[in-house]
Amino acid sequence: MSVDVPRFHLAFPVTDLEATRQFYVGVLQCKTGRESEHWIDFDFWGHQVVAHLVHEDDHPKASRNPVDGELIPAFHFGPIVSWDEFDDLASRFEAAGVAFVVEPGIRFEGRRGEQKTLFVADPSGNHLEFKTFRDLDMLFAKDDLLYS
Repeated sequence: MSVDVPRFHLAFPVTDLEATRQFYVGVLQCKTGRESEHWIDFDFWGHQVVAHLVHEDDHPKASRNPVDGELIPAFHFGPIVSWDEFDDLASRFEAAGVAFVVEPGIRFEGRRGEQKTLFVADPSGNHLEFKTFRDLDMLFAKDDLLYS
């Protein structure tokens, strides 16, 4: 893998490594990298995310903020995928019985930055957002209307 394309690294807490492995490998189809009895590296759409085992009492609880009519978990991460891949992921979550934290839908409809988005939680309660843009060139476009 070349370093020409910037990659990000994210470490996040989990309370059960095996349930985490089953979710990220089994449902999301991520490959694993290095691991120990306390952490696992995942290839998350070409990025390195690392699940670190913590005691349940030490796992942070997520607060939420209003965005376009939904209460969105303040801490979340996830890939921006193609329009078709988004629909495939939504179907995969439904088939695997993964509950949606925020149902698949269109946000900012008819505006710059129009996107499909959905939220799920991993077995430790970490929130993941999967999104796609109707026009990827609008990823950082500003709108005249305030997003809320």
